[in-house]
Amino acid sequence: MQGGPSQVDSFDPKPDLYKHHGKSLDFYNSRRRKVQKERVMQPLWKFKQYGQCGQAVSELFPHIAQHVDDLCFIKSMHTEGVAHGPASLFLHTGATNLIRPSIGAWVGYGLGTENQNVPAFVTLNPPPTKGGPRNYGNAFLPTIYQGTDIGRAGAPTSAAKFNFISNDSIALKHQREQFNFLQQLNREQARRHSGSTAGTTKADDELEATIDSYELAFRMQMHAPQMIDIKSEPQHVLDLYGIGNKATDDFGRQCLIARRLAESGVRFVQINYADNGSNPRWDQHGNMPKHMDHARATDQPVAGLLADLKQRGLLEDTLVWWGGEFGRTPFSQGKDGRDHNPDGFTVFLAGGGVKKGFSYGKSDEWGHHAAVNKVHMHDLHATILHLMGIDHERLTYRYAGRDFRLTDVYGEVVKDIMA
Repeated sequence: MQGGPSQVDSFDPKPDLYKHHGKSLDFYNSRRRKVQKERVMQPLWKFKQYGQCGQAVSELFPHIAQHVDDLCFIKSMHTEGVAHGPASLFLHTGATNLIRPSIGAWVGYGLGTENQNVPAFVTLNPPPTKGGPRNYGNAFLPTIYQGTDIGRAGAPTSAAKFNFISNDSIALKHQREQFNFLQQLNREQARRHSGSTAGTTKADDELEATIDSYELAFRMQMHAPQMIDIKSEPQHVLDLYGIGNKATDDFGRQCLIARRLAESGVRFVQINYADNGSNPRWDQHGNMPKHMDHARATDQPVAGLLADLKQRGLLEDTLVWWGGEFGRTPFSQGKDGRDHNPDGFTVFLAGGGVKKGFSYGKSDEWGHHAAVNKVHMHDLHATILHLMGIDHERLTYRYAGRDFRLTDVYGEVVKDIMA
């Protein structure tokens, strides 16, 4: 949810915002790094409690609200970076400015792929700005672990496809012969190169990764196109995701393709609700009512994904992570906007071994700062890796004379959210 959905307008209601609406009070402004007078702004949407757990959800998300008994909310998130670029990079890579592998690349490196015919990591409609390819890049990990991008932000998901997947000018038999010969040359070069120097070099790794990527690309020709072709899906499944409705069609397609990819053995799938430009969608510095448009576009598709995974028995071993790079302030910016807030916001998880119908942590009385059981983005990364069966302190890669990991030298696993 690129841009930062407002936690106080969605899943973290605060009575004090209603009580003090319109008053100018002292708040710490993260962007200006000082305490100053700001005007309190109450939520724009009404809240109701849902499910057996009684989780409060605003009118923004009526469909997700029906699934709260399967969700695990973390309401005490905080992160690094006040601007979208650094914060987005931190969400995906655990670093604000250095070129580091994305979490999807780390998961692929740690676990490999479940299906040798598809990539371990796929990103759908990734945005070209705010970190761009670095948000799904492999950095210094072998090239095979980079995310495979399908489609692009701003373009319709209906046009998304694997590029250069077929060659109509050469028969498949001859393609296979050419490919086998090319790989034979590559392996001979790798053998000669590795035998001429002591140890393994970066060039060796890159050549091996290229050989592996060619193998994967050839296998993908046979299997990948069917994974993102939703024509075979029955109408009731299309309706579940809101496909065919103007507001929900595009993101609904992303969510359905994500389910098909997960079902096919893709290890890590990244779904992006993002603009193809400089202004992220959930970024209402003015005109907070615009949040309703973005909620309308994503609410039913996300709920459809949760329901579809559950009814297929996939949710118990698939982890769903919903959230943005940060939240928004409880005070107004301009007439009716909210500024960036990295100091306190909400995400939710579902499936994959987390508690159901559970809320962890609290923000302060304004919804401004994480206050109780604070969870840093490093902690969330450590927890996600743990749920995948990986010890974040042991998943390392030696580069430039030191061991790197997703969480750097930080991160604590949040064990209290685990079922």
